[in-house]
Amino acid sequence: MAGSSATGSSLVPPKIAWNETQRRFETEDKKAYLEYVLRQDGKVMDIIHTFVPSSKRGLGLASHLCLAAFNHAKSHSFSIIPSCSYVSDTFLPRNPCWNSLLYAEELRSSI
Repeated sequence: MAGSSATGSSLVPPKIAWNETQRRFETEDKKAYLEYVLRQDGKVMDIIHTFVPSSKRGLGLASHLCLAAFNHAKSHSFSIIPSCSYVSDTFLPRNPCWNSLLYAEELRSSI
């Protein structure tokens, strides 16, 4: 019974909306968000910033924002450039299954 009376923050994933006009994914209250820029004629999503206010940190919102963005990229056949340090240093190491979406030419150009 204890699980059924929980607040739901850990049991129910937050609702993340795609805000196409502002090029971001955001929580319903718009306080946590992930921003991106489209590159390569709209075929590459460069994730440039993830923000979660201090009052909402520790709830997994940044990860949920990334999942929404990566699922969107996958369904639209986009590649991803993880410019945001949260995505490159935390999300991807914890979720290597998404590495197949990474934009590979950026890596080759520096060789």
